[in-house]
Amino acid sequence: MADAVLECSGLHKVYGDLVAVDDVGFSIAAGETYGLLGPNGAGKTTTISMIAGLLDNDGGTAVVSGNVITTKSTAAKAAIGLVPQDLAIYPDLTARENLQFFGKLYGIKGTLNERVDEILDIIELSDRADDLTKEYSGGMKRRLNIGIGLIHKPDLLILDEPTVGVDPQSRNAILENVERLGAEGMAVLYTTHYMEEAERLCDRVGIIDEGSIIAEGTRRDLVAMVGERDRLHLELSGDASVVEGSVSAIDGVDSCSAAGSALEVVAVSASRALPEVILAVNDAGLDVHSVQITEPDLESVFLHLTGKALRE
Repeated sequence: MADAVLECSGLHKVYGDLVAVDDVGFSIAAGETYGLLGPNGAGKTTTISMIAGLLDNDGGTAVVSGNVITTKSTAAKAAIGLVPQDLAIYPDLTARENLQFFGKLYGIKGTLNERVDEILDIIELSDRADDLTKEYSGGMKRRLNIGIGLIHKPDLLILDEPTVGVDPQSRNAILENVERLGAEGMAVLYTTHYMEEAERLCDRVGIIDEGSIIAEGTRRDLVAMVGERDRLHLELSGDASVVEGSVSAIDGVDSCSAAGSALEVVAVSASRALPEVILAVNDAGLDVHSVQITEPDLESVFLHLTGKALRE
């Protein structure tokens, strides 16, 4: 991939007789948010640990900003910001002190205080910057956890289930931050057990199961892969059966059925079919009172491919 920040290929990890990760590879470009989704035990954590240089691999490579990542590649790891699922903050320090501490570990010197203020603003903790973090809510601690991962301006930010156990307001603030980071050009690797987060944030998704990537692409790519279709429900001004034949003949429409004034249409793409459906309705002398479109989601694709729900 051109301008790839992360390129990993053939990643392999074995524990005894267990193959935890088997030939995993994907890439993430600057400004792209990539979702790595899988049921518990699928190999997500092991994959992330190898990419972050926390765990040696038994095969394959992970390259971040042109540098091969290993457990010993200290300089290469400087391009990575890791936000683990378990909180990595000091409860007896304030948010400002936590950020200053980790900033010094990354070697930030003259501009550290300015960078700390910038991060506090990004994670919306400026007003609580000098309170001990043990007094913070779970959501505030999660936001600080993200701030620590951002303090050194990494090229790649790894977020491992960053919204677990947070309140709705903090969760939305975290998601907004991730959206902004992508828009500003940061590459983001995101794992979650909340499918709606992947739908909202991720430009592409890789589905991992039993240690292997079994599908990858945009939401539309994945939906098309398993043959899902869009559904349109139209309420018309009269008998919908008069347009069944003409709507069924529209290119891309799989089926059409009428019940009273309601018309149900199954199509490859709702956005492409809808203008012609409305034209057919109008040609029959009817008006469209309402339209409801239901697109297949990642949850249905995930269930189809893995046989499991994401949160199992």
